[in-house]
Amino acid sequence: MLIDTTYPKSFASDNHAGVHPAVLEAMASANAGDAPAYGGDDWTSAFERQIKHIFGEQANGFAVLNGAGANLIGLALSLGRFDSIICPESAHIATHETGAAERLLGVKLTPVPTIDGKLRPNDITDRLHVLGAHHEVQPTVVSISQVTELGTCYTPDEIAALAETAHSANLRLHVDGARLSNAAAHLDCDLRTITTDAGVDIFSFGGTKNGAMAAEAVILLDPSLSKAVPFLRRQSLQLASKMRFISAQLTALLTDDLWRQNATHANTMAHRLADGVKDLPDVGIAFPVESNAVFASLPRDAVRTLKERFRFEYWDENINLVRWMTAFDATPDHVDDFLAAIRKAVTR
Repeated sequence: MLIDTTYPKSFASDNHAGVHPAVLEAMASANAGDAPAYGGDDWTSAFERQIKHIFGEQANGFAVLNGAGANLIGLALSLGRFDSIICPESAHIATHETGAAERLLGVKLTPVPTIDGKLRPNDITDRLHVLGAHHEVQPTVVSISQVTELGTCYTPDEIAALAETAHSANLRLHVDGARLSNAAAHLDCDLRTITTDAGVDIFSFGGTKNGAMAAEAVILLDPSLSKAVPFLRRQSLQLASKMRFISAQLTALLTDDLWRQNATHANTMAHRLADGVKDLPDVGIAFPVESNAVFASLPRDAVRTLKERFRFEYWDENINLVRWMTAFDATPDHVDDFLAAIRKAVTR
């Protein structure tokens, strides 16, 4: 058997989950007969129309293979040889993409310390004094994550304030939307509210963490940027030959709000988990639970015991901080089984 049955349901990452049946069905439907390669197929055309329907006629969507590639393409559109990106120090582009932005784009990241993974407008303005100084790299893009790497969400007003601050200095606002669906589900809004309507220029839409097999998208809200994307996508090794299978997954998620159903369920399971531990001795919730992530501190011995049976991430061993992630396919029984083990580990 190829499936690893050593561990029960994983709480390490929503990437560990399988593929939603509707997404698999969409891929199977796309498997009938031949179709033009590299995006010249009907499924990709349908995906591109869906992007305009959801995000506005000015929006252009480009399907890609993974989130890091989506970030690189989106960021590359606005950057020159001596430019920099302002981002939270916890940002995925700064911590978990092996320096791809700096190595492959040849730019500098300017990481900003935050208390909750979220930038504030003054985090931008405090770093604009170098504009025009030829001894300094030039801030050109502000990049945030929605949801942040600490599980927190930007409200529409918070994003709009960042966009206004960035635009006033001729900077663009980029959003790493690997878990954009979880944010919209938490905020009880549509995807447009936290992107188009909030003044975002470029963002990625994540499918892989929300029920897809391997499907992400770069979405541009400034049509003037779109001409370069086909070339950047090819050059960045993000152009799939059999694009119909990538596009079909994204269209399935964007049809009948499947993205929201999956994200809402994952968020609900995270709240069930957080609520189940909040009264346990020596267990603390580090950040507000605003998505499908729970950051908790608990005794080192309890962490060691739990890791013998369950998968989850030791976020910061220095302070015994762990991260528990829930996915679209987590069930109440999965969560309750984990909760029972946590209670036993911290109270024995």
